[in-house]
Amino acid sequence: MQIGIIGLGDMGKLYAKHFAKAGYDVCGSDLPHLNEKLSEELEPFGIQVLVDGNAVSRRSDVIFYAVEAEKIDEVAAKFGPSTKYGAIVAGQTSVKTPEIAAFEKHLPKDVQIITCHSLHGPGFDPAGQTLIVIPHRCSAEAYMRMVDLLTVLGSELVEISDYHTHDKIVADTQAVTHMGFESMGTAWKEAGIFPWENGAYKGGIDNVKILTMLRIFSYKSHIYAGLAILNPYAKLQVKKYAQSESDLFKMMIMEKEDDFRKRIYKVRDYLFPDDKQFLLLDNQIMKEYSLSGSGTPHTANSHLSLLSMADAWYHLQVNPYDNLICQTPPFRLRLGIVEYLFRDKDLLEESIAAAIYDKQIRADDLEFHSAVREWSSIIGYGDLNGYKQHFDDAKAFFTDRLEEGRIQSAEMISRLNKNN
Repeated sequence: MQIGIIGLGDMGKLYAKHFAKAGYDVCGSDLPHLNEKLSEELEPFGIQVLVDGNAVSRRSDVIFYAVEAEKIDEVAAKFGPSTKYGAIVAGQTSVKTPEIAAFEKHLPKDVQIITCHSLHGPGFDPAGQTLIVIPHRCSAEAYMRMVDLLTVLGSELVEISDYHTHDKIVADTQAVTHMGFESMGTAWKEAGIFPWENGAYKGGIDNVKILTMLRIFSYKSHIYAGLAILNPYAKLQVKKYAQSESDLFKMMIMEKEDDFRKRIYKVRDYLFPDDKQFLLLDNQIMKEYSLSGSGTPHTANSHLSLLSMADAWYHLQVNPYDNLICQTPPFRLRLGIVEYLFRDKDLLEESIAAAIYDKQIRADDLEFHSAVREWSSIIGYGDLNGYKQHFDDAKAFFTDRLEEGRIQSAEMISRLNKNN
């Protein structure tokens, strides 16, 4: 079986190398000016770099499009008509609505469409990671061939019946998750503070927030822009998150303690109705992973970002545990720290008191409120370039600690997962 990869970026190369290692004949293509460099890198693995996507499409039995979501239509239009008769075609974009539209528009009718989505970045070995498989237009025989092929990656295969369901789930697990942590980063940048140097951010939950924020900003902006802008279900969920944050912030500045508490406890009773432990994170482990150094005392925090997320889930009537089928490390951490906050009554009460009465953190909450509005507007307007610029501005502010944050967050994720 000949495997073809159109787009030999980080994810494309990762897949190509794993399939070649498993004994498959693998070829691929990228932009012409990269061919020489890619050949030097990949030919030692037995991977052929061909002149373009047409050459890949004509000879391959299974073809993966590993390109950015915003470019999938352009690339499929250019190379799709050359697809080998009866071949299987998959995409590796994180948003399937534009991908499926491009495939249906540009691929021959005899082509089998079985798309997939790796829920990890190129820095991770696929083994043990979740891989979503979506049979869109295919025979039972073709689907089994595709599953057999993907099995060699060692990933945990999860079938989702249609791409609409996939995009609804990842709107929460990726688009809104990223936007929440990006808003934290923008808020800290605008305030001119590094949170690990600030006394208001000492504690296990804050360590998770800081490290996950740094982890997200350590990657490329186009990855997150496509997730948020091109997913038709993301705008609604982002808007609801922004509305929840705004409602709670107004109660805070008006010191409506009773209304605030009633709203938060209504959310708690909906999301966490019993004492069953799902993800409950280990606070001792969370406290160990700090950029502030050891021995820093715990301080009260409103955790407005987490209260807003839970409030948004409630008003969308979303059960976040159902979305673990498409979990990513940032989503699992976000759900875990929301759960930790809401299941610890003393900590939740401390958060409510800080939100209503602690003026020392009010300025930071105002910056966060403004950042959420900015990100929500950018996504609402569908501004891809604005998203990338906003992302890169915050990324530049934290650039000296991004790699350390990514390393520590990976270690923390590993330990927390083993502990559960």
